Amino acid sequence: MSPMLRHARNATLAGLIALFALCVVWEAWLAPLRSGSLLWIKGLPLLLPLSGVMRGRRYTYQWLCMFILIWFVEGVMRGWADHGTRRYLALLEVALSIWIFAGAMVFARFSRPAP
Repeated sequence: MSPMLRHARNATLAGLIALFALCVVWEAWLAPLRSGSLLWIKGLPLLLPLSGVMRGRRYTYQWLCMFILIWFVEGVMRGWADHGTRRYLALLEVALSIWIFAGAMVFARFSRPAP
């Protein structure tokens, strides 16, 4: 694996883990919508692509580019509508989803087999 693909894989993996941690910590402790909210489970689907990302499966990176848009849209909407801490956490969610998208796109683009 080339150094660029290794960096793209590591960046994508780090972004997925960070976004998962953000979702859980945000909705469970930092700024939940209401006490006892189970909205933290929105981070669980982020664990689905972990195995494929770690193994460097191109197909996983391809669908991850579309899959991560769910968190991007949620972050944009909450960043627009919420105030205070929730707004900053939403903007961090947007930044992490862009980070993951960029890493996955680079890996998917440059890992294709030569014709």
